[in-house]
Amino acid sequence: MDKPAGRREWLGLLVLVLPTLLVAMDMTSLFLALPQLSAELGASSTEQLWITDSYGFLVAGFVITMGTLGDRIGRRKLLLVGGGAFAAVSVVAAFSTSPEMLIVARGVLGIAGATLMPSTLALITTMFRDERQRGKAISIWATCQFAGGSLGPVLAGFLLQHFAWGSIFLIAVPAMTVLLLAGPILLPEFRTPAPGRLDFGDVALSLAAVLLFVFGLKQLTTGAGLLVPLGAILAGTVLGVVFARRQLTRPEPLLDLRLFRNRPFTAVLVALVFAGVAMAGVGLLVTQYLQDVLGYSPLVSALLFAPMGFGVAAGTAIAPALARRLAPATAIAGGLVVSAAGSLLLVFADGVPLVVAGIAVLTLGTGPLFALGIGLVVGSVPPERAGSAASMADTGNYLGGSLGLVFIGLTAAAVYHGVFPAGTTLAADVTHPELAAQAKEAFTGALNVTGVIATVLFAGLALLVTRMRPSAERAEELQDAQQAR
Repeated sequence: MDKPAGRREWLGLLVLVLPTLLVAMDMTSLFLALPQLSAELGASSTEQLWITDSYGFLVAGFVITMGTLGDRIGRRKLLLVGGGAFAAVSVVAAFSTSPEMLIVARGVLGIAGATLMPSTLALITTMFRDERQRGKAISIWATCQFAGGSLGPVLAGFLLQHFAWGSIFLIAVPAMTVLLLAGPILLPEFRTPAPGRLDFGDVALSLAAVLLFVFGLKQLTTGAGLLVPLGAILAGTVLGVVFARRQLTRPEPLLDLRLFRNRPFTAVLVALVFAGVAMAGVGLLVTQYLQDVLGYSPLVSALLFAPMGFGVAAGTAIAPALARRLAPATAIAGGLVVSAAGSLLLVFADGVPLVVAGIAVLTLGTGPLFALGIGLVVGSVPPERAGSAASMADTGNYLGGSLGLVFIGLTAAAVYHGVFPAGTTLAADVTHPELAAQAKEAFTGALNVTGVIATVLFAGLALLVTRMRPSAERAEELQDAQQAR
């Protein structure tokens, strides 16, 4: 039996959640600052898009490489290097004097951020060898991640009301300072005993494939034509296939695709992708609905939207208790059924109460997937491959979010224009009372259709997770049921 973790490990977990909170907050806090920084820096609409997207692009592109790199050179070393870089570049971003400078700074922050997420999760697997303790630790990690995503806009609203826009970047400095001071004392080092050589050709292929694919998806949402985005998606897909074929022939692959032979591993990753699709699509429509249809300010909209992140946080917090009573697959599938019920509320939503209740219930049900599912992913590989497995979970969820913004966003736009084919896109753009009412009705219909899509996705994922449980687990549950009779 593995030795239980002690006080040092739990204090180390407190240190690890700091970068987790910051990366999540950095993904969401910038949106409220865009008008202010754009006015001061003179950023065009295209530059604003790159200011927001350059961070996420490079996190997605580098997370696979950084997960494997941490396994090979040392997870604590990579975490501390990334944390120091994140703090230093945050200062540069805070005092940027031009849009170009801020875009570059955000991109470098994305590379640093890509070192943090897989390193923290992989270190948790090193520190907590007892399965029950590891599940609780991952649950705390996931809770902080999603709470950080919800707190980002709220904290940004407070800071922007009292300080300059650069303050949203400077909050990273004290947290990363704590990591750099306490990390060498509380966190263990771990590296693969025989790491092998890092193939830079594989690194370049994975980076190009992910960046091209995500760039193409993002460009689809801008309405600037189809040639460039579809070409980028096709090129990214081709490079991804080449990358996959190379990994299957490597004795020490950058990404071990043989892990997909493990049914629970595959089921969880598929669920993470499509849960990301549903949550990103719902998040996009709800935030637009609150601001552009109901007319709430960005800060009030952020507060009304906060239950989406806090719902996930609450769901991940109760996941360990569920795991003590239910098999992991059963708890995950049950949570996804709850998410489907929350999505169903959005099908009938026409105002704040059902919208807020819908997103809260929807995200509450995803908690077991993120806490227990990620635990299954990193627990299904040897300790020396935990960083690589963690990077696959992060990449899957991020790609799901990008897909959701595109496909659900485009579907909702088609529904909207099917009812209201005027030159405007949002209800707030319409000044005539009758047209405004018609636009509001059209956008509400688009939100309702998004609820239908999310309901179908979550229900399908619940069935998938149930079907793809290991045979031994199903046999054990059947035996327990027969004994209960």
